[in-house]
Amino acid sequence: MAQIDAVRSQFVHASWRESLAPALSTTGAAAERLARVAAAGGAVVTTGQQPGLFGGPIYTFSKALGVLALADALEAATGIPVAPVFWAATYDADFAEASVTYLANGDRVERLRMTPPDSPPRGMSETALGDVTPLLRLLERGTGSATDPGVMALVRTAYHEGATVGDAFVTLLRALLEPLGVAVLDAGHACVRAAERPLMLRALRDAGRVDAAVRARDELLRREGHEPVVAQVPGLSLVFTTEHGARSRVPIADAPAVAERSHELEPNVLLRPVAERAILPTVAYVGGPSEVAYFAQASAAAAALGAPLQVVVPRWSGVIVEPHVQRILERYQLTVEDLRDADGTLGRLACNIMSGDVRDALARARASVDAVMTDLERSLGVSDTPLVPPAVTSGARRALQHRLDRLERRLVAAIKRREAGLVRDLSTARAALYPNGKPQERVLNLMPMLARHGRSLLGLMLDRAREQMTGLVAPAPDDSRLIAHGDASRQR
Repeated sequence: MAQIDAVRSQFVHASWRESLAPALSTTGAAAERLARVAAAGGAVVTTGQQPGLFGGPIYTFSKALGVLALADALEAATGIPVAPVFWAATYDADFAEASVTYLANGDRVERLRMTPPDSPPRGMSETALGDVTPLLRLLERGTGSATDPGVMALVRTAYHEGATVGDAFVTLLRALLEPLGVAVLDAGHACVRAAERPLMLRALRDAGRVDAAVRARDELLRREGHEPVVAQVPGLSLVFTTEHGARSRVPIADAPAVAERSHELEPNVLLRPVAERAILPTVAYVGGPSEVAYFAQASAAAAALGAPLQVVVPRWSGVIVEPHVQRILERYQLTVEDLRDADGTLGRLACNIMSGDVRDALARARASVDAVMTDLERSLGVSDTPLVPPAVTSGARRALQHRLDRLERRLVAAIKRREAGLVRDLSTARAALYPNGKPQERVLNLMPMLARHGRSLLGLMLDRAREQMTGLVAPAPDDSRLIAHGDASRQR
């Protein structure tokens, strides 16, 4: 409660909403919730992500639903209006990440990728989307039989020629999240830069002190056995500037001069949490593991600037198991985790398919080798002067067992080749659950799943997120303060 009270005392009027209105959601439940917070002197909780093609990976939406669940839990526990805000970092210039997304297409993972622009690095709010019609066709083909064709209609409306990469991302997120009550802030909008400007100027004028503070924190983290998540580039401040169309980090040596002339200033990843807290009545940020880790560095930057920093809360994380994947898991009595090592699981299943006679024969062969080698070692050891050292016979034992292991591997490989259906099923499940060997939510695009199963899937994800967030926030029985408890382990 102390954190909420501190934030509310610094935002005693609703001017923050008025100044950021051009960049914020203006319709639906999200706008209504923001208006209620502004009118009652409430607070917001935030999360964020840079643009991703067609909404990016699933965790973009896991974050958004997690911040909604946390806002609901805080409001229920305190009685103070709390609104969720998604910080769409459209100023980010990482086109390589923004231009790619992945689909699970049967037993394959398919990559969709935009053509890189010829221009220098720009923020995604200024990078033209171009013609993505071929990619839209591939995305639509990947939906299969769509239960909710309206999802693809929203995607096509957002991703049209003439839009920027950032515009398309924000438009799609607003179409899906505003009805749920999540406001989407276009952080690349000029009004956001204007609101951040006092903090950016301070960060430039105190660039050397901020750099020293972050470096000292990095050294402390290393002494305690932790590697800093965000590597510091020598000589560069935490502020970006855009001049002559090119976006770059401001050198510390040039920072005072840039502060006097530049109007295009934006925070880097460590300064962003400080900026959010400076322009929004933010009580908490919902972040992934890396984001939680870099708050240790961000807090050093905030302290050097004499600025407050919001609390960071681990985001909800989940796995979507579609019916066709669930049938595969049930058919072979597998768990989701079994697909993390699909090759090992395939080998185990192939061994199980091997006939009992073959398995028994291999077991007898291993036992025979052990018995024969034990007799031989015993016989050779009777003499005071054995014909060969003990290492020779132990090496021979290992060599014979290795031959049997190799024979078993060849038998398993032959079964894999014969059991094409098994291999295809496991490849399909792995593509859906651990695409490219990574967790599903970090790779796959959500739109095909929403189209196949309907936008009610977002509601199911929200229900799971609420299980975590309600557990993290609970009223203390003896007073009105909030306590956090439990852990943020993966939810399914």
